[in-house]
Amino acid sequence: MMSDEGVGKPALAYHRVILKLSGDILKGNESSGIDFRLVDRIAEEIAAAVSAGLQLGIVVGGGNLFRGSDAEKVGYERITADNMGMLSTVINALAIQNAIEKCGIEIRVMSAIDITELVEPFIRRRAIRHLEKGRVVIFAAGTGNPYFTTDTAAALRASQVGAEIILKGTKVDGIYDSDPELSSDAVMFDRLDYMDIVGRGLKIMDMTAITFCRDYQIPILVFNILQPDNFRQVVFGKSIGTRVMEILH
Repeated sequence: MMSDEGVGKPALAYHRVILKLSGDILKGNESSGIDFRLVDRIAEEIAAAVSAGLQLGIVVGGGNLFRGSDAEKVGYERITADNMGMLSTVINALAIQNAIEKCGIEIRVMSAIDITELVEPFIRRRAIRHLEKGRVVIFAAGTGNPYFTTDTAAALRASQVGAEIILKGTKVDGIYDSDPELSSDAVMFDRLDYMDIVGRGLKIMDMTAITFCRDYQIPILVFNILQPDNFRQVVFGKSIGTRVMEILH
C-alpha cells in the first residue's frame, strides 16, 4: 500500500534562488537603522521555505545605515564612500544571520571583502556547497568593488551559483508604469521584458544589473516582501508581483 505521507503538500516552484533585499527594506517604517522585529518576521518565512527544501542565497544592501552616494555629494571620495557602504551591508548581513539562526536554520555570511574575523570570504565553490547542504548563504559587501550596486552583486551571484531567479523584495507590489505612492492611476505590470525596463526608464534595478540578467537569461521577480506570507507564497509558485524576463514578440 502506498503511503499518503506528503500528499497535498505544495511543491516549491524553485530549487535555488537569490533573494535581493535593500537596506531600505530592513529599516521598516523607521527613518534609518534596522527594524529587528521585521527582520525576525522575514527570517521566519525564510526558515519555512528552506525547511521545505529551498536553496537560498541572500544579497543585502546597506542604504539603511549608510549611502555612499550621499557622502559623495558632500565631497567624500567616491571610492571611500562606496567602501563605507560595503561595510554597512556586512552589518545588515550579521543581523539577518542572527535572525535566521534563531529559527534553527544553518546560515553562512560570505563577504566580497576580507573580514575573516567576522565572516567567510566569498569562494564560489564553497558557496555552492553551503547551498547544497541546505544552508542559507548571505552575500555581503556587494561585488567587493566601488561603483557597483548591490543589484549588480545580486545578478553576479545568481549567475555564479546557478540560481534560477532573483527575487527582489520591495515595499511595493511589483513594477508600475509610474510611482504608485504619487499617482493613484499607476498601473502594475504582470510581466515585462528586460528591454522594457531600459526603454521605459523604470528604476527598479540599475541598468548594469538588468543588462547582466538579460545577457545571462536570469529572470527577476519583483514583489512586496513587507506583506506577511508573500515570500512563502512566491517560492511556492503563487502569481505575485511582476516578472522580468525575455518576452518573444
